[in-house]
Amino acid sequence: MDKFFSKVQGVEFETDDTLTEMNMKLVSEDFRRAFELDFSPVEHNVIESAMVGVLQAVGEDPTREGLQKTPHRVAKMYDELLSGYRTDPAKLINEALFEVDYNDMVIVKNIEFYSLCEHHMLPFYGHVHVAYIPNGKVVGLSKIPRIVDMFAKRLQVQERMTRQIADFINEVLQPQGVAVVVEGVHMCSMMRGVKKADSSMTTSAMLGAFKENTTRTEFLSHVGRASNI
Repeated sequence: MDKFFSKVQGVEFETDDTLTEMNMKLVSEDFRRAFELDFSPVEHNVIESAMVGVLQAVGEDPTREGLQKTPHRVAKMYDELLSGYRTDPAKLINEALFEVDYNDMVIVKNIEFYSLCEHHMLPFYGHVHVAYIPNGKVVGLSKIPRIVDMFAKRLQVQERMTRQIADFINEVLQPQGVAVVVEGVHMCSMMRGVKKADSSMTTSAMLGAFKENTTRTEFLSHVGRASNI
């Protein structure tokens, strides 16, 4: 493997070209724009003012004891629920990319997620199953759930979230293939509208080797043994 010399805070150190290439990609404007990262901080005062208006619009009294701090709580809540827009991908990966002599399927199942539907801003939640076939390198196990969170913690639709997770892993690892299956239940269809409490939605994204029937079938057979939502 070729070597590069990089500088961090004036200190020169030796690093391999794979890690250098990945780090350069993660900090590039094009990469962050493509995955909708680096949003500005949540404007708490704007949300608080808006929530006062919402409470008044539904006939409530924002000054009554139980609601006095509700606008403030809601504003702070969005820091957490929408933190995916402000995740630093370089810190998320944190150089946890490792060379391996392994080219069989790596599967991480039953990753819990919670997100907000962009149509009604009601929650949807469930499990994500991720697989990839390494092409000389793997990522630390804890990074896959963090990648899921990065795309779940924003205003979403399940179809887009599924593809974003797959595309991000594909860009970072450049594996032989990536597969993502998301199983979700949506409060917007359970609490309102059709009001079908037992309905669920499954979406998938198959890239590279997983477009082949045999590989896709092997992955889906593992997912089929996963626990229900």
